[in-house]
Amino acid sequence: MNDVEFDPYCDPANPRKIKNDDILAASRRCVGCIVKTPCVRGHMSDRLGMELYFKQEFLQYTGSFKERGVCNALLLLSEEQKRNGVITASTGNHGMALSYHATRLGIPCMVVMPKLTPLTKVSKCGKFGIKPFLHGDNIADAKLYAMTLSKEKNMMYINGYDHPNVIEGQGVTGVEILEQIPDVDAIIIPVGGGSLIVGVGVFSKNLKPNVEIYGVETERTCSMVESLRKNERIYFPIDSTIADGLAVNRVGVNTFHNIKGLADKMVVVKEDWVARAVMHIVEEERFVVEGAGAVSVAAVIAGLFPNLKGKKVVCILTGGNIDTTILARALERGMAAEGRLVKFKVTVSDRPGGMAELCHFMSNCGVTLRDCIPERAWVKGDVYSCELKVIAETRGWDHTRELMDVIKKNYKEYFFQDFGVHPEKTTVRRGPCLAPNPICMQK
Repeated sequence: MNDVEFDPYCDPANPRKIKNDDILAASRRCVGCIVKTPCVRGHMSDRLGMELYFKQEFLQYTGSFKERGVCNALLLLSEEQKRNGVITASTGNHGMALSYHATRLGIPCMVVMPKLTPLTKVSKCGKFGIKPFLHGDNIADAKLYAMTLSKEKNMMYINGYDHPNVIEGQGVTGVEILEQIPDVDAIIIPVGGGSLIVGVGVFSKNLKPNVEIYGVETERTCSMVESLRKNERIYFPIDSTIADGLAVNRVGVNTFHNIKGLADKMVVVKEDWVARAVMHIVEEERFVVEGAGAVSVAAVIAGLFPNLKGKKVVCILTGGNIDTTILARALERGMAAEGRLVKFKVTVSDRPGGMAELCHFMSNCGVTLRDCIPERAWVKGDVYSCELKVIAETRGWDHTRELMDVIKKNYKEYFFQDFGVHPEKTTVRRGPCLAPNPICMQK
């Protein structure tokens, strides 16, 4: 390995085993420095057929669970390391957490973020005391640059998803969950680099061996799933994703070493389901979470866990740092995926009252007109016709089909996109089963 890329805390030749005692020590060490977040029963529990609880990590001061690992790692620095300072590469949440706690503790700090990091995370990082450097197209590029700087400036590089002290700090989430919901049957955890699932898994399996631990990634961020398939840490190319907090190209040395035997299964969920999950969490729970924070709920509503029906399940909502523009897009994508936003074309009379007639038909069946663009120049047929491109809001798929029937009955020329595949029936790719005797397959 290149000397620049070598990290003694994340050495492939010497992976660190995460120990339960170290997680307990971290929980005592971080008292008063981080928020003990609530774990509340979700309103969507009855609809989904399980006792669903949400661990609200978005209520941490910087908006994500990353504070736990950062706080623990900084408190364990030597005096010399504190004087020299720390540096990291981050897609946002880890950088914000490090900025806040390093500033609070008076430790010099540098943060490198990829150029495509959401603006909310970049600006918040600055507000917490550290102006981030934007470098590279992905976390791998940012990490290489940050590690180069760490060697030049003699600063300690703190890996946000693989440093042993960071993983131990993330495990404190599991300590709190088992205090708050001692009879929990399963914990569903978003997976990026793997620090949270390893930390929570080590503590949970040690205290309660029969608890089921599930990891969730999206189809565009499934670096852990693909690494487990091939039994080696592979480089997984990641472009744009709604779950930018999970965009880790290569999972950690220590997390990959520890995850086997902890996670009962890894699953992969489509990004459309994540948008739907963001929407449902806003509508039903009144929480605002980012895409990465919603993937655990996305996996549940996508039907990936039929074995958990009737059980007590905790979903960790890992963060809430989402751009308002991305939130708006996620809400609209979610509505479109559930048939609550429908787009169609219809040719109406361009004489007085032609458009009003369409609005009358839509109003009678309870449909809301969201947008309408008339097209006259490229319409074939008589000059008294006008093609309307319409976006309408309905109550769901059944209501959308009712609208389609009305349009088909009253107009000769129309076009609706194909709704032949119902979203609830789409298949979702599952990751490898990691349990020697899979609980999820037992009757």
